[in-house]
Amino acid sequence: MSTPGSTIAAGKRAAAVVKTALFLTTILIWAFPVIWVIMTSFKARTDIFTLPPKIFFSPTVEHYVEAFLRSSDITRGIGNSLLVAGLTTLLTLLIAVPAGYAFARVTFRFRNQMSFFALISQMAPPIGLIIPYFFILSRTNMLNTYTGLIAIHMSLTVPFSIWLMITYFQDLPTSLEESAAIDGASPFTTFFRVVLPTVWGGVGVTAIFAFIESWNEFLYAVVLTGSRTKTVPVAIFSFLTTEESLWGPFTATGVSIMAPVILVALFAQRQMIKGMTLGATKG
Repeated sequence: MSTPGSTIAAGKRAAAVVKTALFLTTILIWAFPVIWVIMTSFKARTDIFTLPPKIFFSPTVEHYVEAFLRSSDITRGIGNSLLVAGLTTLLTLLIAVPAGYAFARVTFRFRNQMSFFALISQMAPPIGLIIPYFFILSRTNMLNTYTGLIAIHMSLTVPFSIWLMITYFQDLPTSLEESAAIDGASPFTTFFRVVLPTVWGGVGVTAIFAFIESWNEFLYAVVLTGSRTKTVPVAIFSFLTTEESLWGPFTATGVSIMAPVILVALFAQRQMIKGMTLGATKG
């Protein structure tokens, strides 16, 4: 006969098993498409269309060779994406970091209205802005240019980055700046030598989000770029035509698109964790 204690222990074990099963199921649902794309990129052409699908197969890199050595569009697209995403991230930080500090610490007229406008500007549906952006870039001779695409991507990354930096600066105690002021430090010295190093984790998180946003962006890139400046999310669709769909090179390029984002997250995970937990240590 079971005791109340054993019944409670059994209930806790059952709850733990259910939680673990739900967690693993959620991870599997999220990871399954990614795993499938990676597996397909290493399958031979005949294995891709085999029914039922092969789980065990002899891997090959022929699709990567075809994507990068026989197709100049993909190589050029990756270079364009790195250039656009890198410069977009750099320029976004140059604007968002001081702007976030100003909104968090400096009192000026219309501060709340301007900070709210920075956020609400990102709520506009991108599809509704394509035509205005197209005409603006066309009239300024910036259509099909890196400068034009970077400017458009910054309209996506800057508002969110400003709000992200505002939260990090607001989580800092004002005693840091007060102590620096007592020691005779100027506002610029305080910002660069005291405040900025403290929120470096938040800056890293902001940079990662800005890079990923620009790297993955497709809608504006497909309309506002041409053969010379198209990014890799646009170039990948050259493998899907009305005559033939090259799923092997397509998935190989897809893996290559995901790889930089994953590598950035892996190398910057310490900064991401520090940035995401910055507010948890306040006080």
